[in-house]
Parts: sequence; C-alpha cells; structure tokens
Amino acid sequence: MASVIHSFDPPERFVAGTVGPPGQRTFFLQARSGARVTSVALEKQQVSVLAERIDELLDELLRSIEGESTIPALPPVALQDNDPLEQPIVEEFRAGTMTLSWDAADERVVVEVFPLTEEAVVEPGTPEEEIEEPEPEEVLLVRLPAGLARAFSARAQAVVSAGREPCPFCGSPLDPSGHLCPRANGFRRTTAQPEA
Repeated sequence: MASVIHSFDPPERFVAGTVGPPGQRTFFLQARSGARVTSVALEKQQVSVLAERIDELLDELLRSIEGESTIPALPPVALQDNDPLEQPIVEEFRAGTMTLSWDAADERVVVEVFPLTEEAVVEPGTPEEEIEEPEPEEVLLVRLPAGLARAFSARAQAVVSAGREPCPFCGSPLDPSGHLCPRANGFRRTTAQPEA
C-alpha cells in the first residue's frame, strides 16, 4: 500500500501550537496551503527539539556559506505568526520519527514527520540487521524557505515555554493547586494568589 504524503512546498503557514490549558496541553504541528490543512499531534519535547535543530541547522549553514546569504540570522518580523491554530483541528496522526535536512538546490529546510507505530519501537540490544523499518502509512513533508523556518522555530520555542511556571525550589511544573515539592519534604507548594 502506498503512503499518503501530505506535502507542502512551501506551505502558506507552518506552525506549532497547542490546545488545552497548561498542564493538559496537546501539541500540534499544522501546515496549510489554501483550504488544505494538515494537523499532526506530537509531544512537547518533540516540538522543542525540532525548533532547536532547525535553528542549529540554519546557524551552521549561515557560518558555512560565504558571501551573500538568503538565510536570515533572526526570524523576519514580516513572517511572525501568533495566530491560533486553524479550526477545526483534525489529527491526521501522532508523530513518531522526524527528519530534518537542507535542500541546497532549492534552499529549503525539509521536515519529514512519520507516524508513531508499534512496529517502529525497537527493543534495546536488537542487532541493526534485524531491524525492519515499516513503510509509513502517512508522512507530513514540509519544505520551508529559511525565513519561514526561522519564524517556525521562534514560535515553537515560545509555545513550549508558555506552559506552567516552574517551582522555584525543584523546577517541576506548578499546577494552579500547587504540587508536592520533594525539596520541601512533601509539603504542598502553591502559586502566589493575587490579593483581592
């Protein structure tokens, strides 16, 4: 069976966003071209790593390219996107493996997102020759100009950091009702409530 490839080259919009209150957020990657929208669910850590890796890739390219460069050092203000995710959100699949590369011919950052499958989970210690890579049923393929990739990274990092405040003592996220802090010997710490 052939894979369904959700291809955007380039997308009109490619963003990371969330649904739900802090502590219960679901993270999504969302690509749009015209009326076609593809949403893929993923973990907060995956969003964070993707954003970091995109910046690292572009920074490395910026250092290695001599002369005129089309790669911006900072996200272009004109490409800043703080709008909410497109509605309704229909999850195509949950992200598993992601790949990131640079297409020098088109000067595009290429992001491939593959679905999480049980077949893709490998037991530690399995010899490499025994690992069979399953053919993915769906793939999200996004090819981004460097400026749009920088803008994606900046927004993704802001989305990740917009969650719950960390506990000043242990660094774990604070719920509105507080949490059992290991550094306070099990006493419940709460967030400061504004005075009425």
